[in-house]
This record gives sequence, structure tokens and C-alpha cells, in this order.
Amino acid sequence: MGKGGALSEGVVKKILLSYAYVGIWIFLSFTVIVFNKYILDRKMFNWPYPISLTMIHMAFCSSLAFLLIRVFKVVEPVSMSSDLYLRSVVPIGALYSLSLWFSNSAYIYLSVSFIQMLKALMPVAVYSLGVLFKKDAFKSDTMANMVSISIGVAIAAYGEARFDAWGVMLQLGAVVFEATRLVMIQILLTSKGISLNPITSLYYVAPCCLAFLSVPWFIVEFPLLRETSSFHFDFLIFGTNSLCAFALNLAVFLLVGKTSALTMNVAGVVKDWLLIAFSWSVIKDTVTPINLAGYGIAFLGVGYYNHSKLQALKAKEAQKKAAQLDEEAGRLLVEREVEDAGRKTESQT
Repeated sequence: MGKGGALSEGVVKKILLSYAYVGIWIFLSFTVIVFNKYILDRKMFNWPYPISLTMIHMAFCSSLAFLLIRVFKVVEPVSMSSDLYLRSVVPIGALYSLSLWFSNSAYIYLSVSFIQMLKALMPVAVYSLGVLFKKDAFKSDTMANMVSISIGVAIAAYGEARFDAWGVMLQLGAVVFEATRLVMIQILLTSKGISLNPITSLYYVAPCCLAFLSVPWFIVEFPLLRETSSFHFDFLIFGTNSLCAFALNLAVFLLVGKTSALTMNVAGVVKDWLLIAFSWSVIKDTVTPINLAGYGIAFLGVGYYNHSKLQALKAKEAQKKAAQLDEEAGRLLVEREVEDAGRKTESQT
């Protein structure tokens, strides 16, 4: 009786912990998005310098990651040669810096709800690039699903009250750069057996991003900031914002490490709907019925895509287990035959 109680207690504890990780990730992701919007929007904090904001995040994150790895030794660094760093981490850092720059820039022109709707195109971009780089096999049913997501997003864009072509281009650019980064991680790091957790990832990638962003910053934003003499650096606002961005990276690590990438996808869908509701009710963004109908179609497509990915993973795991069992059975058979042969030899002598 006691044993059964302990088991169910453990299961309940596991479920509650999973919900806690999901809750923390949704809260932090939500906070970072709304916070960035607040800082960059001309009607709110009115500091429309997305490259500078991204650079503040990267400087803060790389400093904290350095302290956690080199000083406090919380996480072990990955053994990485300078050749591997230049060929793998540098291109990933370049793509990450472009993705962050473009996505943060979009907050100046678009509503939070519409940005979330456009982000639904991420699986489309990742799958298309995966097929292009021969990391994914082309399947006509998956492609049809990708087309349905794209149609849904197109309808949502058609119904957008605050449609801004430049903002849409920036957000779509961010999606393409982020999708390319994810595919490149698979090609350049995962295939070589290197996996970076968020702290080691920030330790290697964040300084690289900082270096890349300093070039457009010097050309685009530095002259503007020099002219804005009225601006004083608000340590509370930017410090809290950077801390939230760093905490979000850790939350991703916890969520994927303790649950699964699929849980994160499902949590992402919940977060998107919450952001749309928040954007409409609190920030007073206009969300039209056509907007919602289009996003609803895209959302169903993304849901189906995640479901089919889970089924494929389950089938792969089952195959792996079956192969392992076959291997073990084969090994036992060989051992038994060797034993039998040994016994025969003994009885003959």
C-alpha cells in the first residue's frame, strides 16, 4: 500500500514540476516579448534602438555565462578547437545576431499579436531549409501542411489592422535567419556530437553576436544615439530586461531538459494565444476576426505538424529498441553456441 502511495506521489511530483517548468517558461517568454515591445515602441518607453538593445542583452548574457563557467564553475565548458569555433560557432553567431536584430526591430512597427501570428511560419521555414540542406526528406503531405500554415498566416496578415510592409519584412527576415540558425546547429554542431546547453551556448555565441552587431550599430544607431543628448541609461529598466532575457535561456534549458521539445512547442502555442489576448485587452491592439481566423488555420497546421513529428519520434524510438533487442538476442545466441561448442570439446577429450 505504502509503495503504491509513494509511486503515485512521485508521479504527481513529476507532473507538478513539469507544469512549473512550463509556467516559468511561459511567464519569462511573455515578459521578455512585452518588455522589449515596451522599450522599443515609440508610444511607450520610446527607445527605438533595436541593435543597441540586443547588444545590451548579449553583453549581459556573455558576462553572466563567463562567470558561471569560468569563475563559479557551475557548468563545464565544451572542448572546442579554434578551427571548430570559426567554422561552426561564428556562422551560428552571425545568424543569431541577424535574427535578434530583425525580430527586435519588428516591435517598432507591428503589434505584439501580429508578430506572434507571423512567427507561426517558423516550422515552414525550418522544414523548407531542412529539405534544401538535405536534413529532412521531402514529403508531399508535410509540404501540404506547410502550405496550409502559410495560407493561414497570409489570411491573418490580410486582416491585420496595423499592417506595415517594412515591419512584416523585418519579422519574416527574422524567421528565415532563425530557421537557418536552427538547421545550421544541426549541421555544424549536432552532427559532430557537440551539444551546447543555454549557458555554454551563450558563453560561445553571445560574444560572437556582440562583435557582429557592433558593425551595423556603429553605422546605423551610434550617430543617432550621439545626437540624443537627453537620453540617460536607465539601469533598472535595462538591467531587469537583460536579466529576464538571460533567465529565459535558462528556462528553455530546464523545459527541454526536464520535459521535451514537444512540451515546449505546446507551451509555445499557449503563450501565443495568451500574448494575443494580452495584446488585445491590455495594450489595446486591434485584433480583427479575419486575423484570428487566419491564425486559427495556421495554429491547426502547426499543431498537426507537431503531432506528426511526435509520431515519427515514437516510431524511431520503437525501431531503436527493437534493433537493440535483436542485437542482444544475437549476442546471447552466439554466446550459447560458443558454450555448447566448448562443452562438446570437453566431453570429447
